[in-house]
Amino acid sequence: MRPEDLPFLRVPGIPALHGDTLVVAVSSPDLRADGYRGGLWQVPLTPGGTPRRITGGRSDTQPRISPDGAWVAFLRVAGDSGTAARPQVYLLPTAGGEAIQLTDLPLGAGVPAWAPDSRSLAWTARVPEPGRYGTTAGVGPEAEAPRRITRFSYRFDGIGFIGDRPAQVHVAELPGPDGVPSPPRRLTELDVDAADPAFTPDGRHVLFTAQRALGADGDTLHTDVYAVSVAGGEPVLVVRSEGTAEYPTADGDTVYYCGEQFTGRAVALNPGLWSAPLRLTGEPGTPLRLTDTETVAVERAPGPPVLIEGGVLVPVAHRGAVQVRLVPTGAKEALLDELPLLAGEDAAVLGFTAHSGRTVAAVSTVDDPGELVLLGENPVTLTEFNAEARATGLLGWQEIDTAAPDGYPVHGWVMLPKGPGPHPVLLNIHGGPFRFYSRGFFDEAQIYAEAGYAVVLGNPRGSASYGQAHGAVLAGPGFGTVEDTGDLLALLDAALELPGLDPARVGVMGGSYGGLMTGILAAKHGERFVAAWSERALNAWDSFVGSSDIGWSFATDYCADEETQRRSSPLTYADQITIPFLIAHSEQDWRCPLEQAQRMFVALRRNGTPTEMLLFPGEGHELTRGGRPKHRLQRFEAVLDWWSRHLG
Repeated sequence: MRPEDLPFLRVPGIPALHGDTLVVAVSSPDLRADGYRGGLWQVPLTPGGTPRRITGGRSDTQPRISPDGAWVAFLRVAGDSGTAARPQVYLLPTAGGEAIQLTDLPLGAGVPAWAPDSRSLAWTARVPEPGRYGTTAGVGPEAEAPRRITRFSYRFDGIGFIGDRPAQVHVAELPGPDGVPSPPRRLTELDVDAADPAFTPDGRHVLFTAQRALGADGDTLHTDVYAVSVAGGEPVLVVRSEGTAEYPTADGDTVYYCGEQFTGRAVALNPGLWSAPLRLTGEPGTPLRLTDTETVAVERAPGPPVLIEGGVLVPVAHRGAVQVRLVPTGAKEALLDELPLLAGEDAAVLGFTAHSGRTVAAVSTVDDPGELVLLGENPVTLTEFNAEARATGLLGWQEIDTAAPDGYPVHGWVMLPKGPGPHPVLLNIHGGPFRFYSRGFFDEAQIYAEAGYAVVLGNPRGSASYGQAHGAVLAGPGFGTVEDTGDLLALLDAALELPGLDPARVGVMGGSYGGLMTGILAAKHGERFVAAWSERALNAWDSFVGSSDIGWSFATDYCADEETQRRSSPLTYADQITIPFLIAHSEQDWRCPLEQAQRMFVALRRNGTPTEMLLFPGEGHELTRGGRPKHRLQRFEAVLDWWSRHLG
């Protein structure tokens, strides 16, 4: 795969299933339009069937089929300006016909949720203060009134300022016989964001999650489950969580949700599946954790838990895989081995759905961006969305199991280029640190390997998906410790034992936490590497505390004191870095703000280190995964140019 092959990637989202109707959104980078394009596809549930595209919008996503099977609700971005440039809720009859626009909101709408009677929908949408975000003609961002900030959480990467446009719960009824949709009704008037709406079984209330006490208690990372009546009124507390609450869904007199359990810290915690009595009186039910804290890590990205006969399906991260597992009815703190595996043993599930005894998942592997699979004893692949991408010659990898100097097990992979070598080597370090390189498709590894580099990827201590204790090692001691440094170098050493790899031509690169570790390795182990590429990095904790959207809490959870912050900052060791060093950053990054790159750049240049800085306008922290396609292409070209100059 080469950088210009990005448009061949067709990534399926969370599918929707009702009876024999299976619908999924598929999106692709479009270099010509410099955006993401895609539509909804209906996929036959029989092998050999031909999927057909059922919408013609420029970007249609997040399909949800009504309980009666008659409608598909979805989000559409229809244009380049005004409300058309924001995702709006649309409806499509499953029997055929034209899509009907349900919302025309100034800042767009969130993912829709169906009422049990299929007659109405709920979603969240940001509501701007008057005079902001284009609500007053002729008043642009530079002419808006000043913002009064009274909370730590006042902006978020990828969104921007949030306090002056909190997300509120909305509902709307379906169009009547005349085909005219009813105007949406706003159910909440919150000062903080509402999220993850879902109807109660009787359809009279909408569950949602929000900050504890709906923000009245001040700054906190705690989130709880609330309910608001469809008829209107004040929200009531349904579940007071042990830490966080996401994706509430109710069945009978029970509400299920996913969430973390705070333990004196709010990082490196495995999310679990919880249940609680569904009470709408304002007296919350006591939550019960259904999955084990240490071994079961429930993932958010593949979507909410799905209730089926016999239990609840959840996505679980395990040793780099993202799996679908069943939490059986009656489970209580169930261990991973007690949860039946349905999909993702050596893959990454991107989304899943179930109905009438059938389960379908979008499954990605190291050499496939994703296809729909009908799960069962003999799984059936239903789509060939990525046949063109596979035709470009996507590569597999070799698994590495080794040990750190202290004997701790280290796990990862190496993706080898074609040919006998000797190949230059790139040690890649992921962000987080409580994230992980997955067993799914990774475009960066494919492109680097195709260019001739052996790509080493691993999940050192501090990563997720290997048990909560594995991830918690860095919480308190900070980064660049004996543990994470030792694991990364042990993984590199094990990879260099393979034939065809050149130990004299090794580069190190990473983003966010990976960029931080790139700087620390370049300083403390610079003799191991020819050059370094540090991207969207946290370089200096002292300023990160105040400039990052999460710095106010993240810093103290990972670094116990100021001395730990100093020891965990690459900027502290800038005078020890002598190898060529490239700093890549995005101008709108609020997670690791631009000042992190600027401070490192100035320090290295003052020291005489060969240093370059590459800045991407208009992008945030997620450039490599969701940035403008042209910027992603230009970044890949810059990466390959850098390594060609330094590793050959």
